[in-house]
Amino acid sequence: MNVYIGLLILCIFMCLYRVGRGPTAPDRTVAIDILGTLVVGFCAMWSIITKRDLYMNIAISWSLLNFIGSLALAKYLEGRGFDE
Repeated sequence: MNVYIGLLILCIFMCLYRVGRGPTAPDRTVAIDILGTLVVGFCAMWSIITKRDLYMNIAISWSLLNFIGSLALAKYLEGRGFDE
């Protein structure tokens, strides 16, 4: 189980590198989206390790916010308003 957490943390740092060094805004957007998915995976793993459902609730909430944020950012990068 510790190996999986280590791999998740490694992937998180690689995504943070892409967010910082991404050549274009869509690259950074995809990296932020993947970063949110990795945080959800980390919360799910932590929920399994600690046997508490609180972290699974956090993971579900985070995934919903990640989805809404990705949609909003995609609309912004496309140049359309939020009401269209």
